[in-house]
Amino acid sequence: MNLFDVDQPEMLSISPDLRLRKFDTIVPQASSWYQDEETLRLVCRNKAAPFDKERLKRMYDYLEQHGELYYIECAENGLFHAIGDVTLCPHDLPIVIGDPVYRGKGIGSQVIRTLIMRAVKHGMKELYVEDIYDDNIGSRRAFQKCGFSAYKKTHFGHSYRLSTASLTIC
Repeated sequence: MNLFDVDQPEMLSISPDLRLRKFDTIVPQASSWYQDEETLRLVCRNKAAPFDKERLKRMYDYLEQHGELYYIECAENGLFHAIGDVTLCPHDLPIVIGDPVYRGKGIGSQVIRTLIMRAVKHGMKELYVEDIYDDNIGSRRAFQKCGFSAYKKTHFGHSYRLSTASLTIC
């Protein structure tokens, strides 16, 4: 989906070892992320069934149609590889650090900050996260660090919002 008057960039550089790459096809790593019990708990709540290829395709098709979908890539030994995904949507900013080795290292905050800057540059007045489960402490901290605050209770957590007028870039 074209959110702005410009095309989605192929790459958004975050640091020498971290970047966002525009989604173009499902990478093999993605299947393992959405098979992982902990990832499923954080994304879908308790006892969610692992994603088969068709469900994974439907999810990525939906995200691509509703926003700018990127893979989160880290460099290791000079080669970038996907470790998660993120989508900048008008009313949501879903992010998954799918490779558990990279969780808790501040990558989520760096990715969120990069997409906040992109959204602000292109005139978005508010950013939203549809739902963060209350027990997803890492995700809550990452979004709060970047200036988001809870504004609405959901079944298992809260929706979060950031007004760019009161922007605090993390």
